[in-house]
Amino acid sequence: MQNQTIKENRYIGMIFIMIPLLIQIPYTILILNFQYPDILREPAETILTEFHKAGPFLVWTWWFFGISGLPLLFGYLYLYQMTKKNNPLLSLAAVMFGIVSLFFQLVGLLRWVFVVPILANLYMDPLSSDLVKTAVLVNFQAIHHLFGVLIGEHLGQLFTILWMLMVSILIWRDQVFPRWIAVFGMVSSLVYILAQWELFAIVIPYVKEIPLTGLLGSLFWLLWMVCIGFQIFKTKNDVK
Repeated sequence: MQNQTIKENRYIGMIFIMIPLLIQIPYTILILNFQYPDILREPAETILTEFHKAGPFLVWTWWFFGISGLPLLFGYLYLYQMTKKNNPLLSLAAVMFGIVSLFFQLVGLLRWVFVVPILANLYMDPLSSDLVKTAVLVNFQAIHHLFGVLIGEHLGQLFTILWMLMVSILIWRDQVFPRWIAVFGMVSSLVYILAQWELFAIVIPYVKEIPLTGLLGSLFWLLWMVCIGFQIFKTKNDVK
């Protein structure tokens, strides 16, 4: 039983350690081949042209980017099992936010796999009329903001931040891990939430984004998960 517990902890620990590293593979490819994430704020015609130019490899990269975070589901459930005894309601809320955040981000990312290629092909088709191209641009803009900005970036990141904050509070209360991890998670949540101003700046002219908060927030979140992964990896206690 003890060996089984240690083995399970190591599996979950590796998930928290490896997934942040795994995500960097498609992210780096998108930076090199698609000028991501800066291109997301470019005009629709620029995005569609660059997307079409990159070809099918870019589609597979987006698909891998989307599904690479799914194993975190097991990590979220593990942390729920670890913290639910003393804080059942907060633990349940945290795991719900975590799981829903994965769904939101998956939907946002997979639009590049099953929706954008069709629009890009239509826009770049030499037989498409100006009327068709105009319709494509309007549709892309709506889809880009609905599934990208609203669902993927806003709700996906917001729910991730809430999950990180609540788990950090649970860690502080129960001391299941060193308290510096809880502090790091709380600070990371604050930095990451400031990145949401960039999304409001898209639709409200006088709102200004806070530079580097998006980059720092996402990096802190990934590093925080790696720290949790190492703590879980060396845990020998059973989680009930």
